[in-house]
Amino acid sequence: MTTLADLGLTAGTWTIDATHSSVDFTVRHLMTKIRGQFTEFSGTVEIAEDLASSTATVEISAGSIDTRSADRDGHLRSGDFLEIEKYPVLKFAATGVREDGDDYLIDGELTIKDVTRPVTLKTEFNGVDTDPYNATKAGFSATTSIDRRDFGLTYNIPVQGDKLLIGDKISISLEVQAVRA
Repeated sequence: MTTLADLGLTAGTWTIDATHSSVDFTVRHLMTKIRGQFTEFSGTVEIAEDLASSTATVEISAGSIDTRSADRDGHLRSGDFLEIEKYPVLKFAATGVREDGDDYLIDGELTIKDVTRPVTLKTEFNGVDTDPYNATKAGFSATTSIDRRDFGLTYNIPVQGDKLLIGDKISISLEVQAVRA
């Protein structure tokens, strides 16, 4: 079992540095994949002495969705998808960490709209370092995929018989830089 000392981490609260982090996603649209991101989010990571007991909480502004198309973003914010007037925040709450070879699995619960489902993030620890302003930072890369229908995101348009305009699988990719509080 890897220890905090092995990783160069210290127990305590680490705050996500949104300026140096990203929350990205990919979903199929017809025969291509559309990429997007959420530009406003915040969160903390609580590193425990026993790494497996570590937790994290993240809040993402649903209205900050950006797919580089104002019309599409407006539709994604509407009642057909995220319904941001009623559900302005997406949430993730990590409940534990497991080792997986050189990587880690972070188990938690993702809430979109009023639906909460378990998800597991496959996570790579990228190390700890001190930035030019003497702040200690830790870096993580994480991925997961969800079925959007599991979160009540069922809007779609049939095309050419049995095909649908939008894929059900959403791939999520996170780049997180957290600063020691």
